[in-house]
Amino acid sequence: MADIAQGRLKRRPKIDISLWAAVAFAAAALALVPILAIAATAVADTGGLWRHIIQFVLPQATWNTLVLLAGAGLISTLVGTGAAWIVTAYDFRGRHFLDWALLLPLAVPTYIMAYAYLDILNPLGPVQGVLRWVLGYSSPRQFRLPDIRTMWGAVMVFGFVLYPYVYLTARAMFLTQAANVTEVARMLGVPRSGIFWRVALPLARPAIAVGVSLALMEVLNDVGASQFLGVRTLTATIYTTWIVRTDLAGAAQIAIGMLVIVLALLMLERGARRNQRFASTAQNARQMQRKPLRGPAACVAFALGAAPIVIGFAGPALYLIVAAIRRLEFAGLSVSLLRATVNTVSVSAIATIAILCIGFAVAYAARLYATSWAGATMRLASLGYAVPGTVLAIGILVPVAAVDRTLGSIWHAWTGLPGGLLLLGSGAALVYAYAARFLAISIGGIEAGLSRIPLAYDHASRTMGQSASGTLLRIHLPLSRSAVIAAGLLVFVDCMKELPATLLLRPLNFESLATLLYGEAARGTYEDAALAALMIVAIGILPVILLARTSRSFQ
Repeated sequence: MADIAQGRLKRRPKIDISLWAAVAFAAAALALVPILAIAATAVADTGGLWRHIIQFVLPQATWNTLVLLAGAGLISTLVGTGAAWIVTAYDFRGRHFLDWALLLPLAVPTYIMAYAYLDILNPLGPVQGVLRWVLGYSSPRQFRLPDIRTMWGAVMVFGFVLYPYVYLTARAMFLTQAANVTEVARMLGVPRSGIFWRVALPLARPAIAVGVSLALMEVLNDVGASQFLGVRTLTATIYTTWIVRTDLAGAAQIAIGMLVIVLALLMLERGARRNQRFASTAQNARQMQRKPLRGPAACVAFALGAAPIVIGFAGPALYLIVAAIRRLEFAGLSVSLLRATVNTVSVSAIATIAILCIGFAVAYAARLYATSWAGATMRLASLGYAVPGTVLAIGILVPVAAVDRTLGSIWHAWTGLPGGLLLLGSGAALVYAYAARFLAISIGGIEAGLSRIPLAYDHASRTMGQSASGTLLRIHLPLSRSAVIAAGLLVFVDCMKELPATLLLRPLNFESLATLLYGEAARGTYEDAALAALMIVAIGILPVILLARTSRSFQ
């Protein structure tokens, strides 16, 4: 019996605690700390305010959030799937332009889209002014469009900004569907008009579900656009409960409810993909042949594909350019804008370097230790991407403030001087929030790059006497350089655009481009915010170009 017990002990997998494994464990712990802190804060006493929130605030905010999720999900699904099918199934003049230009709305954060359309569709704005001139009216009192500060306005803004998530996944699935599948369907009597509904769409449904879930995560993360458009969502309620009512426990309790919605979305996405499998047995499967379009049909197809680009990118971008030029001619570059630009670039660069280093360590640990614990650690470290920025900020504030108090006490005991807010005041808490939220992008991109390197390279390097670190420096880093650069670019732009976490965790007298835009738009001084918004959009185009170049490899 003793021998059998010893044999069982010998067969247990050992966890080799190296530097890479230690960093992976630390990354997973740092991702879990905010969620545990939210749960601990939520049980605190709210002083009777929670009853008021449940009775008068939470029902309307929850209803608005669900309606916004349903409306934005529907618009993004229809527009993204339809656009993907048009550029995949048909060949017409301008298709190559639409193929990459349909990704451009990803460069426009939702709060910038809302900010731009608030001014464009204002009763005294250009659109309504032109309409009154065409119809012969002279005053907004005689004719005006419905106010965009409504639920329908928020649904349209979110839908036309976030549809590229669905477009990317649906288009990739349509491109990988072999021609023999559609040919068999045609032989079985399915008309060409029915190929989309009966063959292509059912096969692409899991991919569409992934895209929709990503779009809905962005809706939950937003705080600026919903506030600009007058829609009180759960995210906006968390912000006002914390900042305006100074009730951190109440905000944490609402955050728990948001986490439940996030988990429901993730389970819905997993359920949509369950038992949905497709495989092609052909070794060199042909792509589906595009149907040529000429004349009016080609014009209609191009117009349908161009409409989301105009609404989601061209219109706001043109407005920002015109407003920025007017602002420069009138007042030039302000000192606050230059300071916000320096702050944004510096903090985003520091966070990007940290996120890339941690992400590479986690991905490399998963490669070195192909075990269940390594995969679980990598999934836990990526957990923050599913948590809205406002919720994450609450979870980070509590432990970071506790560390600041401890360090302040130690400093006071040593020197007799009062201790300041080391982490919150220096921006370290903001870097922590960026790392917890966007680490999944770094891990995913670097893991994809490492997966293209055969394991035989690792074995050959180790047999030649190289350690794991030496193999990383001499083989993995050079071969995965493009993946690291791509992941770093995506992380940098996401850090630069992040608004909720930056609003809540920024140091005193610290303004980023996003918070500067938010403050100016909240005050109604849209001209002053145009330059900041244009800079964010211009830098945001970089990952869109990268995605467009990557997507061409499918063709």
